[in-house]
Amino acid sequence: MPERSIYVIGHRNPDTDSICSAIGYAFLKQASGSNAVAMRAGPLNPETRFVLGYFGLEPPELVYDLYPRVKDIMAPCPVAIKPGASLRELGRAMKEHGAKSVPVVDEEGMLVGIVSVGDLAGRYFEELEVPDLAQAGVDLEGIARVVDGRLLTVGSLAGKAAGKVWIGAARPETMRRMIGPDSIVFVGDREDAQLACIEAKVALLIVTGGAPVEEEVVAAANAAGVAVLSAPHDTYTCGRLVSQSVPVSTVMQREVIAFRPGDLVADVRETIVRTNHRNYPVVENGRLAGLINRDRLIVPEKQRVILVDHNELAQAVEGIEEARIEEIIDHHRLGGIETSEPIFIRHEPVGSTATIIANMLWHRQIKTPAEIAGILLAAIVSDTLLFYSPTATDKDRETARRLAAVAGLDVESFGLAVLKAGSVAGTMPPEEIAGLDRKEFNIGEYRLAISQVSVLDAEEVLALSTALLQALHDLREKKGYHLAMLMVTDIMRRETHLLYAGQAGDLLRRAYGQSGKDGCGIIYLPGVMSRKKQVLPPLVEAAKT
Repeated sequence: MPERSIYVIGHRNPDTDSICSAIGYAFLKQASGSNAVAMRAGPLNPETRFVLGYFGLEPPELVYDLYPRVKDIMAPCPVAIKPGASLRELGRAMKEHGAKSVPVVDEEGMLVGIVSVGDLAGRYFEELEVPDLAQAGVDLEGIARVVDGRLLTVGSLAGKAAGKVWIGAARPETMRRMIGPDSIVFVGDREDAQLACIEAKVALLIVTGGAPVEEEVVAAANAAGVAVLSAPHDTYTCGRLVSQSVPVSTVMQREVIAFRPGDLVADVRETIVRTNHRNYPVVENGRLAGLINRDRLIVPEKQRVILVDHNELAQAVEGIEEARIEEIIDHHRLGGIETSEPIFIRHEPVGSTATIIANMLWHRQIKTPAEIAGILLAAIVSDTLLFYSPTATDKDRETARRLAAVAGLDVESFGLAVLKAGSVAGTMPPEEIAGLDRKEFNIGEYRLAISQVSVLDAEEVLALSTALLQALHDLREKKGYHLAMLMVTDIMRRETHLLYAGQAGDLLRRAYGQSGKDGCGIIYLPGVMSRKKQVLPPLVEAAKT
């Protein structure tokens, strides 16, 4: 199977830094020979859509979770067979591909059954005589194929077998008495027996052992309209082979246990353990898409991931515990994600993950295209609020200047355009605003969610405060948070109005020295713009007391 891609992915409810850093770091890894691909763990906000559209870049693919799915462990199907194929053709296919079971598909690729070695063995041991070929729907041409027969006469092989199969070992007189016109007869180098079959006008005469057929016999067969085949195998072998002319449809299992590519491995595991088949078909819209081998279920390959712009379990994509984390590139506090082995971590106290990635590109002397430089610049001005945020560092400013030169942009005017594109919260539904750039934190005994919307004028958002507080209350109830908070950050005035819902008024009072109360409310925080540097740390300290 081809090696799976490494996902470079940011946090849930991603902001511009999370998305653009994922794209930028995936580019770095690809330039270094890795099969990394940028992904995202949530919908794009208006600001990020503007940035990607500005540079003509497609959004990363959305991944809902990292729980192993059937598509992650399925393999291409090496062979499938049609229901009308003969058992001999099936046997050849199984031998060629080393298959223990083979899916059966119709002309459009739709799964109609499955046949296994066990099905064939069961038929072999139950078979006491040549099968009723008429009941099985075998055609004469199919019989000719399985015995490797060569047509010697003008007789037709069209049509289905309708009579019994005979071995022509009796005397000609006996054969004339017993064999009817629909019969199929195997006979050796016995001219009298061959002529007796032709006189009886059998449906098909098969001369075995590659024996020569006299011209008199061929002429008689042509006159009677009897098809005569020459088969290279002896009579016993031909008798066995004719049983293999039966179509696959007669032995296949029609009730098939199949899965879909999107099914969770955890959900199918019980079925597989209980039924204990070797292989299970995977179907998509009814069509065969692949196979699951039972053995691959024991230790499914974990999805390899690189986390950017976060390092906390609560912020990571669902199912991160089922994945294999290989790297973390971040600029936030350490949040306690555990890994089973040492990994590469690049963690710096700067204003944006994009700052770290841009400098890694330059350090590794990777030529940066204008569009990659542009989105990294956008991430920096977004996360630092055009350097108004206290998280902004000189390194962010210098990195932004260099990126702007590569992208051919002016930092100030482009930065304002980015922030303006993101400052459309007043036109959004309250419940959507309440969840913008939402991040979850576990602080002491408290489970918190802090969303943030940065605007050029906070008044249009605050006009919706009643609806926003209700939306926060609903979010808290739905997710089970102790506190759900929304930072409405006014970039130009450098202030934040902190809307909250929850039963932790005491914590808010200790954190911000203001009269927070249980229920819902708004706390005014002048000079506060940064979640990670000005809102979260006081909460962490307050939770300790």
